[in-house]
Amino acid sequence: MTVSSSSTSTPSFTPASLGPSRIMSFAGFNNNTEQFHSAVRAQLARDIEMLFAYAELPSPLLDACRYVMTGQGKLVRPLLVASAFASVNQSNANDDVVNSTNENDNLESLLENDSDYDMCRRAALAVELLHTYSLVHDDLPCMDDDELRRGQPTAHIVFTEATALLAGDVLQTLAFEVLTAELPTFAPFDSAIASQLFAVFTPRARRMVAGQMLDLNAEASTNITQSELEAIHRDKTGALIEAAMLMGGICAGATAPQRIALQDCAQHIGLAFQVQDDILDVTTSTDTLGKPAGSDEKLDKSTYVKLMGVEQATRYAQSLFNDGRAAIIRELSGRDLNNRELNISKDNDALLALIEWLWSRKK
Repeated sequence: MTVSSSSTSTPSFTPASLGPSRIMSFAGFNNNTEQFHSAVRAQLARDIEMLFAYAELPSPLLDACRYVMTGQGKLVRPLLVASAFASVNQSNANDDVVNSTNENDNLESLLENDSDYDMCRRAALAVELLHTYSLVHDDLPCMDDDELRRGQPTAHIVFTEATALLAGDVLQTLAFEVLTAELPTFAPFDSAIASQLFAVFTPRARRMVAGQMLDLNAEASTNITQSELEAIHRDKTGALIEAAMLMGGICAGATAPQRIALQDCAQHIGLAFQVQDDILDVTTSTDTLGKPAGSDEKLDKSTYVKLMGVEQATRYAQSLFNDGRAAIIRELSGRDLNNRELNISKDNDALLALIEWLWSRKK
């Protein structure tokens, strides 16, 4: 199962439509998960354009924000929000209809309250805004001083350093504003869900920044341990991945055990994602990565490849992905695992399909 990273040629996904086909698509029922992820990408693109019309930013700030938010990114974090939302909905719906023969009735009732779906859209926007802000600031001359991001020149190269700095600033503030703003094309925000989203999102946003500082500090270290390296990346990379999966689950009404499973999965996947990045930095070309290959070595960063080598790092990433998938399969499918079930079909579960794609990614 592969998930296309392109947002061109994606199917129509109109939020105003509340018919069964829309519900089936978003919930991940009886529909190809690749189509589901494409639909999420297309919806996010429309929501980004709506947001910039709403925000009324002056130029060139608006131009810089649109530039960095509409590049060819993987959109992993908003996809995690939507996929967690869909998988929790599917799990809970399956529990409700164990003895039911009319699945369509269940699908029709799954998203009766449209604000749940729209809160998920808000959460997806929030995590992508925050993530993109972090990339814009990471690329600045005072940080990593990179000239390429998402396959295109970085913001401070295209605009100015001051404009790029302010673009990052405003994307960060918008990330929190979208959770409760009166936005066109959105249902009014749900205050109960919003308060839970803030409780999850804000501390992990802070942890992400703290992790970036720890990463800079580690550049001066010559003998960093694996546990110290993992502590950095559980915050710098993992915190926002945690937020994404938990926020999706919250919007779907996840139970306490389901939230624990989502967090357990996210912690493994977040660490695996960073191990992969370190591997790809030394094994993949700049053209494929969309950012400068070998930049970690140039900046003398502490990496898993430097610590354990490519082969051992790859095995470590695989074990982390396996543990992350196991947490989701066990809780959301409600059964114990055996070896065969670690290779469960991803065709009808959006979150498992996304995790599988993350493991096989090349950039």
